[in-house]
Amino acid sequence: MNKLLKLLEDDATLTPEQLAVMLSKEVGEIKTIIDKYEKEGVILGRKTIIDWDKTDSETVNAIIEVKVTPQRDRGFDRIAEKIYNYPEVKSLYLMSSGGFDFTLLLEGKTMREVALFVTQKLAPIDSVTATATHFVLRKYKDKGVIYGVAEIDERGNE
Repeated sequence: MNKLLKLLEDDATLTPEQLAVMLSKEVGEIKTIIDKYEKEGVILGRKTIIDWDKTDSETVNAIIEVKVTPQRDRGFDRIAEKIYNYPEVKSLYLMSSGGFDFTLLLEGKTMREVALFVTQKLAPIDSVTATATHFVLRKYKDKGVIYGVAEIDERGNE
């Protein structure tokens, strides 16, 4: 049922009735499969992607790279748990190569708030040895969704 999962991943608003038609299955079977996937933790949640730049909400997004010293017997898991439990952290990834071990996506109200998170919460964690913060200036594509088309400056083009 990977096709079902892909359909839900692309559009979480599809109803079991719509999915049943698309997959040539019975509605009850689709509902049963979805319930099973939710109980097994295959489906972890359903999210709506919002272009916050088109609202009056002011947020700052940052990508933060974190270098750590893994802990004996726990590796990176205990450190990851400390980091992902902060509500500001939207995503956390263990990376396979490069100069940093973790990459996290963070959301704050201001650049100062993000900076304070790094200096007061992230950097003081015992195993953290370095961080690098990159502020997102504009999103062009996120989770497979293209944000508004960039306006082209036509001045000087005759």
